[in-house]
Amino acid sequence: MTHQNVHIAIVEDDNEIRQTLTLIINGSQGFTCNYAFPDAESAMVSIENLPIDIVLMDIALPGKSGIEATKYIKQKCPELDIIMLTVQSDDDSIFESLCAGASGYLLKDTDPAELLKHILEVYKGGSSMSGRIARKIVNSFRIIENPLSERETDVIKLLSKGFNYKEVATELFLSPYTVKTHIKNIYSKLRVNNRAEAIYKAFKQKLI
Repeated sequence: MTHQNVHIAIVEDDNEIRQTLTLIINGSQGFTCNYAFPDAESAMVSIENLPIDIVLMDIALPGKSGIEATKYIKQKCPELDIIMLTVQSDDDSIFESLCAGASGYLLKDTDPAELLKHILEVYKGGSSMSGRIARKIVNSFRIIENPLSERETDVIKLLSKGFNYKEVATELFLSPYTVKTHIKNIYSKLRVNNRAEAIYKAFKQKLI
């Protein structure tokens, strides 16, 4: 696959998965794995002093998480590439990992041959993600059309900050009746029945 030797470290608490990954990597031409850690702490202490090109990092680890470890390692070794290899596909895990400095995000059900391709892609300076993860990221950047008017958006923003109806009216120089009308319209447009649901949905849809 490659004439260069890519040196990989693994951070994975599951012993069987750790051993399997090590065998796959060492059994593939152009790839070497001499270091495998069962937790974030041992990796954080050792990795900066080791000849490694790429780290495969689990997220759900005992003690510190893989995201915490990624952030720490990237501060110490900015040039070191870290690929998350996890079962977690929730938005928070994905974005926190990327913000921490991960160069890739793969799911553990990735085929071994595909895994090696992803590793090589990152080694060559790219970034790599499982198809499902890439789609999630693309979808998250799609602009959701805001169904609320500018004034309705002002109202829901203040409600989210804990303002009551009277305080909203005072802040926006509106009558309490007008505020109630805006809130009724907000509920209707967001298809919710109460203030808490309206605030939650507005946040979720990134309207505020």
